[in-house]
Amino acid sequence: MSIYIKSVNISGEIPEGEYISSLNAVKNLKKMGSLPFKKSVTFFVGENGIGKSTLIEAIAINAGFNPEGGSRDFNFSTVCANSRLYDYISLDKGTLRAVDGFFLRAESFFNVASNIDTLNSEKPGLLDSYGGISLHELSHGEGLIALVKNRFRGKGLYILDEPESALSPTGLISLMILMKSLVKDDSQFIISTHSPILMTFPDSTIYELTDGGINSVKYDQTEHFLLTKQFLDSPERMLKYIFGE
Repeated sequence: MSIYIKSVNISGEIPEGEYISSLNAVKNLKKMGSLPFKKSVTFFVGENGIGKSTLIEAIAINAGFNPEGGSRDFNFSTVCANSRLYDYISLDKGTLRAVDGFFLRAESFFNVASNIDTLNSEKPGLLDSYGGISLHELSHGEGLIALVKNRFRGKGLYILDEPESALSPTGLISLMILMKSLVKDDSQFIISTHSPILMTFPDSTIYELTDGGINSVKYDQTEHFLLTKQFLDSPERMLKYIFGE
């Protein structure tokens, strides 16, 4: 098992005026001081607005990745919307250096695919590393799976922000199969997700980010899993409750 990032740490005083200081994920990380990564796969889960993606982004930038996604070689920018959290954290890195790496964020996947096409026009043959076809010629989910299958080469650090947004349940299972193979090949994943399916990945750490703290939990203890199970066990009863009928 290779751990390329051992922990994320608060290393600076965040000004009270910055919006990131109001995010519960940031507040709770400040209280802890440090958050360890002890497994090859670590998940961040929690409600919208808690700060998962902001934290994932800051980790990725500190690890040398482009804020909008891609490998460490990507340097394009279509919009400057990243937070400044990366200025106030540091990463405790392992003794081994990742040979490969990629930052994948759902909201800017289109921009990454476009940049790959641009780079291929400048350096023909680059698309071979992504399956030999423009990711724009595939559906969002197909493109994501093609990216992981062809571009993720192993012995790498892979940071994914809500990959499930593009994937069907079958696609999620395909992603997990690819992840398992990459983990066996000394890779580390840090993933922000809402998917109860993805959270079941074996021998992983799940950090549930809530208003009250950041806690390590089992997948069947997460609010996402419990609510989804409750709904699917009795959708009619849940719909009556939701709609007040």
